[in-house]
Amino acid sequence: MTQQPHATQPSAGTTSSRAPGPGPTPTEASWAAGGVVFAGVLMLMNGILAIFQGISLLAKDDVWARVGDYVYKINLTGWGVILLCLGALAVVTGAFILRGAGWARMTGIFLASLSMLAQFLFLPYAPVWSVIMIGLDFFVIWALAVYRPGMRG
Repeated sequence: MTQQPHATQPSAGTTSSRAPGPGPTPTEASWAAGGVVFAGVLMLMNGILAIFQGISLLAKDDVWARVGDYVYKINLTGWGVILLCLGALAVVTGAFILRGAGWARMTGIFLASLSMLAQFLFLPYAPVWSVIMIGLDFFVIWALAVYRPGMRG
């Protein structure tokens, strides 16, 4: 076999800075760790905003547009209760995500999925807001799903 000038042979005494096999690079791991912190903050803020949205739905029904014929019609008081409960759970879960609780990641994925579904059903009442919230929920799900605490760089 002929030695090529550009090929390098690993020497027996050297070690690689990265373990062999699949896994995130240190940069990827730091992005995921930063993403999970951002997801925790988003969960807190989404929860607080959902609580305020739920309170406004419960307090003053005339703030929100009345929707005529809609397949998934729920009265505005019902939406207030749904958003208030989801918001309270999201605030607690977001706080525990920021504290690093392992169970909070799976709970956060579940709650963000429920929030995404609720915002889809709420589209006729506040279309722009619902689309923005669906996008944020998507990011929260992604950030919590890709984060591996043991793989920090």
